[in-house]
Amino acid sequence: MKFTIYHNPRCRKSREALEILSSSKNEVEVVEYLKTALTKKDIEGVLDKLKCNPLEIIRKGEVIFKEKYKGKELNKEEWVEALLEYPILIERPIVIKGDTAVVGRPPERVKELF
Repeated sequence: MKFTIYHNPRCRKSREALEILSSSKNEVEVVEYLKTALTKKDIEGVLDKLKCNPLEIIRKGEVIFKEKYKGKELNKEEWVEALLEYPILIERPIVIKGDTAVVGRPPERVKELF
C-alpha cells in the first residue's frame, strides 16, 4: 500500500501521523507542502478525496486567516486560490491512500486508511 502525506515537519500532529505511517511498513511519500508548491489540481484532488470543501481544511487560527479572510464569504474557487497563495492555511497532516484521504487530527485517524 502506498500513502501520501501532506506534511509539515514543524507540526507535532503531522510528525505523529508520519510516525504511524512509517511504522506500518507501507510505502510513504512525504510532501512538504510548505516547501513544494501545490498546484490547483493538487488541492482540488485532495478536496475530492476528502469529500469536502476548501473551508473545511483551512486553519482558522492562523494569523494570515484572521488578517485576510476572517468573516469573508468566498466561493470554492476563491478559497482554493487562497490555499495556493498561503499554503500555511492548509490543515495538516492530510494523508491519502488511493482515492480516499483523511485529515490526521488526531493523528490516529490515519489508521482509518489501513
